[in-house]
Amino acid sequence: MKYMRLGQNGPEVSRIALGCMSFGGFYGPTDREESFACLTAAAEAGINFLDTAELYGRGLSETIIGDYMRETSHSFHIATKGGIVIGGKRGEANNSEPHLRRALEGSLKRLGVDHVALYYVHRRDFGTPIEEVTETLEKFRQEGLIGGFGYSEIAPSSLRRAATVAPVAAVQNEYSLWTRYPELGLTRACAELGTTFVPFSPLARGMLTDHPPGPADFGETDFRRNQPRFIEPNFSANEAQIARFRAYARARGATSSALALAWLLDRGEHMLPIPGTRTAAHLAEWAGACEITLTDEDRAEIDRLLPPGFAHGDRYSDEQIKGIERYC
Repeated sequence: MKYMRLGQNGPEVSRIALGCMSFGGFYGPTDREESFACLTAAAEAGINFLDTAELYGRGLSETIIGDYMRETSHSFHIATKGGIVIGGKRGEANNSEPHLRRALEGSLKRLGVDHVALYYVHRRDFGTPIEEVTETLEKFRQEGLIGGFGYSEIAPSSLRRAATVAPVAAVQNEYSLWTRYPELGLTRACAELGTTFVPFSPLARGMLTDHPPGPADFGETDFRRNQPRFIEPNFSANEAQIARFRAYARARGATSSALALAWLLDRGEHMLPIPGTRTAAHLAEWAGACEITLTDEDRAEIDRLLPPGFAHGDRYSDEQIKGIERYC
């Protein structure tokens, strides 16, 4: 595993972190024993950074991580998120200081720690200026509750506004071979400001793996059931195109997931992808992605196989995209 600085002044963290959304049941029922095994595999692979949120299973993901660290000798740098109104309408956010403080205190309690390395505003409350929200987050940092702060799903213009108040350690947006919109200004703004860019869903919610999911596999609680890219005829069109990328990865001697992560890491030194899984077996398929070095021929062939904008369907449904800051 390779390591990098988180933001300008944060800790040294693994170039690949583990996304823990699935510990909260977003992709089907979660299993504590399976999640613990995954965390052990992550630690043994050199991963020292976990990404979770208050929203994931209404605290379940954080609870599992906290229990694991209490019951084992392993510890991690933790990033968690707040600002979404739990139990509220979809897209409802509250970025006021009292709400964020309550959310952060709850996260710290479930995690069993008095400090997290990174705290994100999960979704913008558009009624609260981002400069005011940044002042709140900087106050948390000065109080020692967080090491740094960031935002999820924001526009480049919002990042630049926030950075006039205090340094933003990280920005997290969806970014992968099938979701390229952060290239329209956000990844550049992060690089210019010394902000770590954290691609979530870097494996296209399972599609950029050797064993892709299908709509028939999704349980009632699976987050992907209503996403346009997983609904026919979009799903079959996407699967046919990505199958060519899988074949290229096999010919190159890599798993699809490892090659997809290597492509992201190759986009800049400030990239820190957070593939999500709750199984040790899936983690083993991509944990070595840092060791893959792409050639110019690799870059050209991947671009030919999966050019920008190839995906059929939007990444979210109209209902799911509420609360996300769109800028293009």
